[in-house]
Amino acid sequence: MTDEQQELLLKAQQSLEAAKLLLANNYPDYATSRAYYAMFYIAEAFLEGEGLSFSKHSAVIAAFGREFAKPQRVSPEFHRFLIEAQELRTAGDYGQLNAVTIDQATEQIDRADQFLEIANQAIDTT
Repeated sequence: MTDEQQELLLKAQQSLEAAKLLLANNYPDYATSRAYYAMFYIAEAFLEGEGLSFSKHSAVIAAFGREFAKPQRVSPEFHRFLIEAQELRTAGDYGQLNAVTIDQATEQIDRADQFLEIANQAIDTT
């Protein structure tokens, strides 16, 4: 694991912890945003291991799908989770207040937890 990957995974962990605190305080829109960022940092960490870095979120998501999900180096469900989290983050950040339900936010946090768990296992072995 590179220093950059380690830092990205730490940011993911902190974002996930923040998401849980936000949800516990009944802020599902903001909790979903932090859960998305946790997943985004995880995807960046995987790509960093390949020497790939992108400035746009859409490029990170596409590259993660191409490099890891499509060849099934990581379960493709994590690419889908990332895409869905981005859609909900956009709704929560730019849509009406409470655009994201507590159940949706909970699901995104659970998915980010799963993603971080597999990232810590997969990246640690590279």
